[in-house]
Amino acid sequence: MVIVQYCTPEWLEVCANNYQESDKLQKAFEKFALKVCFLIRSTPDWGIDPDILFAAYINQGALERLSFISIEEAEDEADYILGATPQRWKKLLTKESKFVGDVMLGKVTIDKGSKPGVLNLAPYAANFVEALTPVEIQYPDQMTQDELERYRVYLAEFRDELNV
Repeated sequence: MVIVQYCTPEWLEVCANNYQESDKLQKAFEKFALKVCFLIRSTPDWGIDPDILFAAYINQGALERLSFISIEEAEDEADYILGATPQRWKKLLTKESKFVGDVMLGKVTIDKGSKPGVLNLAPYAANFVEALTPVEIQYPDQMTQDELERYRVYLAEFRDELNV
């Protein structure tokens, strides 16, 4: 089974490839046109420092973008920016938590956009989770200290290269 590390280009690449091959996901989003960015808040214990964002742009079922993005670009382009700690995103991606509840309780913040608009995304939440979890994901809290240090270095390298 394929295992990818959370919050890496490889993770987003696997997700994008899976989406492109999934008629089910494309059909689920066929009436959907949205540019949403996910802000993963800085959590040095998890190797993520500073904040990092990735964009998911879908237009009538077509995935137009799934990649890391700068905050400036996100603020310019995105309809919504949703923010949370990596621990909270993990709970959502592993279905330990529910999107609507986390938004209502402020565990997922709306850094751009409106609460009513974000709540309109709720029917798509399960499909987003499916799109972002097509393979097993290794999260930083599942890494050894050596793996976490290599992960931290790798994040810094690709972020510098991508300017994100």
